[in-house]
Amino acid sequence: MSESLDDALGEVRRLVLAPDRLIRAIAAGRRRGQTPSVVRADLRPVALEAGKALQVVTSDGTRPVTRNVPWGAEADDAVDALLAEPFGNWHVETVDATVQVRVTKKGAAQVHRAGAVAAAASGSHDRQKEWLLDPGDPLFDVIGGSAAKRRQVDAFLRALDATLSGEPWSAPLRVVDLGCGNAYLTFAAYRHLSRRGPVRLVGVDVRADQRERNTALAAELGWQDDVRFVAGTILEASNVDGADVVLALHACDTATDEALARAIRWRAPYVLAAPCCHHDIAAQLRSAPTPPPWQMVTRYGILRERFADVLTDALRAALLRRYGYRVDVVEFVDSVHTPRNLLLRARYTAATPTPEQRAEYDELVQTWDVTPRLAELLADD
Repeated sequence: MSESLDDALGEVRRLVLAPDRLIRAIAAGRRRGQTPSVVRADLRPVALEAGKALQVVTSDGTRPVTRNVPWGAEADDAVDALLAEPFGNWHVETVDATVQVRVTKKGAAQVHRAGAVAAAASGSHDRQKEWLLDPGDPLFDVIGGSAAKRRQVDAFLRALDATLSGEPWSAPLRVVDLGCGNAYLTFAAYRHLSRRGPVRLVGVDVRADQRERNTALAAELGWQDDVRFVAGTILEASNVDGADVVLALHACDTATDEALARAIRWRAPYVLAAPCCHHDIAAQLRSAPTPPPWQMVTRYGILRERFADVLTDALRAALLRRYGYRVDVVEFVDSVHTPRNLLLRARYTAATPTPEQRAEYDELVQTWDVTPRLAELLADD
């Protein structure tokens, strides 16, 4: 049920300006047709040598600015200034309550209130864990915020940061997620990257209902100008003509190959692919005689399937290298959260593979008598 926005913001003000109760508060997003002067504000109580204060961290999407404001009139003024900004979401945690406020398209407030939070307030600068995307971020109110999902998001964003190597950008960074599905990692990538610079993100999925759902969520978050979704196959989706960063997260079987092929043709500077299912090479192994002395590896179904996973991704990495990419194969989240936790991280360097590297790939496909789908897709190149 909608409530008066003034009343809801008044409640936020009372909670934030209670130094003995406040744990943290976050303001983010934007209201329909309005843009705040900063993209995000984080507030929490801190203990300094000069005394207790309210720490206010604001970001314009490029870099954060931190102020430590004494409690009293200065803190009142700082909070009032932020409440006057047209933020679309407020999230406030205190020692005994959590309040989330979302501004609707009509300018009313939808308010969610919960009881005591698990964490106790801390007045020091130290935290038990530094999350790249704060677990209290309003994004999780939209995409869902289970502990497992937050850990996956954090692990993925760390892999993304490692791939981009901290390089800054001024022109909008073009990010394309091929086979985005329900797009929760897509949204997390945009949220995180947009703090460092301008981002234009496109999510592609074959299902029209996913496009409609994700488009509605982007609008709810106030990101509709920078985040859009299209329906279509990975190979043929229209209105996508290139990318700086290509994501393919848990695209099933040869859909991963299709995403990698498109990234290679674009010469995308960065590629992150988390493969899911490996039926194609597995089927080829079942139908072809096993070369000696590897019969023991393929005799048992479970070993053959696991070997097919390894062989498929080794061939993908080799092909990426053939087309000028430097490739790392890493585990991006603990297997307790998902068994599909392997990540191919690639960066385009235009390096020419050595004769030895070419021979390695040729010998591998000839030995096992397999034809990778990615090689077929790139045959004309």
